[in-house]
Amino acid sequence: MQTPSPLFRLGRIVATRGVLKHLERYGIQADPYLRRHVRGDWGEVPPQDALANDRATKEGARILSSYEIAGRKVWLITEADRSVTTLLFPSEY
Repeated sequence: MQTPSPLFRLGRIVATRGVLKHLERYGIQADPYLRRHVRGDWGEVPPQDALANDRATKEGARILSSYEIAGRKVWLITEADRSVTTLLFPSEY
């Protein structure tokens, strides 16, 4: 359920070295994925996780999106307190 306006604050945006190298290698900007995340397009998460994310936008819990970027799954996680959003590979969690 993507909306035209942001559903929550991203806080500080950070990425692991692995994700940064991956994005740089393929000349990909993170912005489109951050926009999808903050507007409720959770990418490739199971339906129950999507519902949990929808609730989290209202109740303040952690939010997790998953996107395939240049052949690799990348997670975007916004912490419950909305202080930081991290881009990372699932193996880095």
